[in-house]
Amino acid sequence: MLLDTNALTMPAQFGIDLYDGLMALLGDFESITLEEVVGELSGLARGHGRDAAAARVGLELARRSRIVPSGSSAESVDDRLIEYARREGCIVVTNDRRLRNDLLREGIGVVSMRKERTLELISG
Repeated sequence: MLLDTNALTMPAQFGIDLYDGLMALLGDFESITLEEVVGELSGLARGHGRDAAAARVGLELARRSRIVPSGSSAESVDDRLIEYARREGCIVVTNDRRLRNDLLREGIGVVSMRKERTLELISG
């Protein structure tokens, strides 16, 4: 299970328990976060306001994951997520509509929020 920046900020933004929701949806899983995602969160966390606070919560959640390098030289973090998920056979947790659509076009499964409280698995 690969967590993106957006997924790691969902608990603070929407008041959901991400890990309990994933456990209920999928059963046992290993969470993985790319080093690049941690870098994005760190940059956001330095700011002020709700987005920065959500990023700080996301960093705490990321520490519960196995943090790995993407092994990709793609320009964007989203492209690195897609490459990693394809290569490693991961499902990606995101609430980012554009990333979700790109993942599904690549045949990669996605877990996304539905109705701001429920997680759903969408097959790629």
